[in-house]
Amino acid sequence: MSNKLINSMGLSQSISHIFAARNILTAKDALSMTEFDLMMLLDVDLDDVRSAVMQISRVVSPPRQTALQLIEDRGRSDHSLGYLPTMLKGLDETLQGMPFGCLTELVGPAGIGKTQFCLKLSLIAALPASAGGLNGHVVYIDTESKFSSRRLIEIGENSFPHIFRVKGMAKEMAGKIYVIHPTTADELIESLQQIKLSLLQHEVKLVVIDSIAALTLRETETNKIGYKQQTLGCPVSYLKSLAELSQVPIVVTNQVRSTRTDDSSFRYTFEGKKFDRPLRKV
Repeated sequence: MSNKLINSMGLSQSISHIFAARNILTAKDALSMTEFDLMMLLDVDLDDVRSAVMQISRVVSPPRQTALQLIEDRGRSDHSLGYLPTMLKGLDETLQGMPFGCLTELVGPAGIGKTQFCLKLSLIAALPASAGGLNGHVVYIDTESKFSSRRLIEIGENSFPHIFRVKGMAKEMAGKIYVIHPTTADELIESLQQIKLSLLQHEVKLVVIDSIAALTLRETETNKIGYKQQTLGCPVSYLKSLAELSQVPIVVTNQVRSTRTDDSSFRYTFEGKKFDRPLRKV
């Protein structure tokens, strides 16, 4: 909207001609200057300048919305965009799947199956549409070297035997999943920027980051928690905006870590916050 031409904003013909004569052609040109500078440049009264600026601002400004309207609009948008099914009946009945255009975080302790779940999601996104998939490519960002191509094929053979029995299908599915191994948050951002065009062109139908917190763990072992939050905040914000822009599901995993303390309690740390819970004998 900032590039909208001034002569199409409903100003009087005389003031439009004055703007054009001074090479102020777009809303951005006019609104980048103070009212006083415009008055001196255009050689018109301050009241005329203020009236013109108000009209230009009114035309290019987005309509005002209440918080309730934003919530309702987001709900309609999410429903229309759809979901990537997990093909787990109970989970799909409850959540419908992984929503398009959103950042979804999977949180749990080590060994609970987060990586296995992400491998299956990757296969579903790569499956043909006739089999309930998205028939697309997947970017799998593996920060802890947990990705296993052998396990990927095993999950495919067990979950989708009718697909993986077809000769060459396992190789085709595996070929649609690109694995990246960034070691820092900066490398993650760089990798995402490299695939941004593929996301916008809808060639990539799913992005997985397993796990998001591991990127900063090594860098912040000797630093305070606040530094970790600051370091992690940048890629998380970028991921959220990228999901909304590309309208593909982005799934990240995070791990709940616990350490035993001297006061006989477990201390759970998640996203920089610590929670104490007394031990219970079982």
